[in-house]
Amino acid sequence: MKNTLLIASLFVATAGAVYSLPHTRSKPPINPTPVVQPLPPIAPPSQNERPRVEAVFVLDTTGSMSGLIQGAKENIWSIARSMASARPTPDLHVGLIGFRDRGDEYVTRLTDLSTDLDSTYAKLMDFEAGGGGDTPESVNQALHEAVTKISWSQDKNAYKVIFLVGDAPPHTDYQDDVPYEASIKLASEKGIVVNTIQAGSDPNTAREWKRIAMLSQGNSLHVAQSGGAVEVATPFDEALASLSKELDDTRLFYGDREDKAKMAAKQAATSKLHDGGSLASRAKRAAFNASAAGEANLYAGKDLVDAVSKGDVELEALPAAALPEPMQAMAPEAQKQLIAETAERRNEIQTKIQDLVAKRESYIAKEVVGRADADSFDRQIYDTVRDQAEKKGLKYEEGPKF
Repeated sequence: MKNTLLIASLFVATAGAVYSLPHTRSKPPINPTPVVQPLPPIAPPSQNERPRVEAVFVLDTTGSMSGLIQGAKENIWSIARSMASARPTPDLHVGLIGFRDRGDEYVTRLTDLSTDLDSTYAKLMDFEAGGGGDTPESVNQALHEAVTKISWSQDKNAYKVIFLVGDAPPHTDYQDDVPYEASIKLASEKGIVVNTIQAGSDPNTAREWKRIAMLSQGNSLHVAQSGGAVEVATPFDEALASLSKELDDTRLFYGDREDKAKMAAKQAATSKLHDGGSLASRAKRAAFNASAAGEANLYAGKDLVDAVSKGDVELEALPAAALPEPMQAMAPEAQKQLIAETAERRNEIQTKIQDLVAKRESYIAKEVVGRADADSFDRQIYDTVRDQAEKKGLKYEEGPKF
């Protein structure tokens, strides 16, 4: 009984002491020190959540630019491969604008952003140097269209970049032109950085190109009038070009009528580059398609062999009209056999390509010693992309591809 009374007395005394404390003691401090919880580790992006790289080349195609245009045709695949060599592997989207001046055959020709580099390259193949002649060109219009007519994504984490390439300053006497200052402001609002590449040594161009880059917080680069790219022919180019065509022949595109129309256009572009592209450019394309980023160009998301192999599509679930035409009349077992045989053949070709790409890179590593200096076209673009894309979480460590 005494114990019970003692416990009760202690309880009452304690309660009274707590109640007698000032109310401010029971409230939290006015400016409490925040407790910082450690952030959870950032999971690497999945295959469907790759970071985006969106690059548009705005290329002066007037008469004085023949050397650089030819260099672009020879090196666009290696530049694309350099851009796609980041970690994590990005989804690479490339666009193209060719420009001249008012009174020429055209002022601008636009190819929108796409992972279909075959079709972009086919458009680049059509560019020939011509027109111009009065020094200033329609730079303002080309830059404005690059910002406003290209389908830039809304992804704030994407690395979005314009490379403005030319050897002449913009016209400033066209009253209805949008001045480049306004276009750069809009580009900044969209998260697009503008870099300039001056070909040649015109001082007026140098002044304007540097100002454009400065306003965009981009880089102002300079190359020789001929383009200044590193070009190396290797003993493996012919075999790579041939294997690349064999790999293209394993594609079995499927889908609805609209899908098949797009794939027919892609196949036409592929045939064009095989027929008209140089041996070196086709070898570089093979190397790009052998990379992780190259699958988007090679398969275009509509290759049946790839889709079935990855389990993205059940062959039996596809309506006959969605199948490639040669498969529509086949029995189900024959369809499966064709897919399996094509997949096996494709793997053999890809293994050969990867082996030759490794040998080609080893050969080039010896040949370009002392040639791939800081002033080369390839190195300047690579260094610019590396430094700017790092802010978006992309890491480039392998150096430029050739």
